[in-house]
Amino acid sequence: MKSVFVTVGTTSFDELISCVTSEDVILALRELGYGRLVLQIGRGTVQPVPYSSAQFTLEVFRYKDSITEEIRTADLVISHAGAGSCLETLGAGTPLLVVVNDQLMNNHQLELARQLHRDGHLYYCTCRTLSDTLKKMDLSALNPFLPGQTEKFAAFLDKAVGLQ
Repeated sequence: MKSVFVTVGTTSFDELISCVTSEDVILALRELGYGRLVLQIGRGTVQPVPYSSAQFTLEVFRYKDSITEEIRTADLVISHAGAGSCLETLGAGTPLLVVVNDQLMNNHQLELARQLHRDGHLYYCTCRTLSDTLKKMDLSALNPFLPGQTEKFAAFLDKAVGLQ
């Protein structure tokens, strides 16, 4: 059974959790062959009720000491655009769809997602476009994020936040 892992990191991103558990997105995931959705909801107020049926399983948790195993075993990670979550997922070689929080001011997350998309490492969208992006993306077209590219990533982050 193919699985999707959703992470919001240590923050809250209730809009993403609400969106990814909407009927439209669950249907899109099922049509793509995913039967398991694992949510790391952080400190958010939206806490979906876990369930399991013959067709689909939803698991929910706030935090774990490490989400490395969830990232490694997922067939797709849907994540906020935090640098740590992006880097960990790309480093694990798991396909990544970043959902940018367009409610943030001075949105460096959008810049990060755009650059990593330009480099062919991930897809990105907003909550409004998540369902359509899931239906249109081709995960086989993604380029691996090769070991040793962390320096390039760090340099980009420094530039994005004005340290360079």
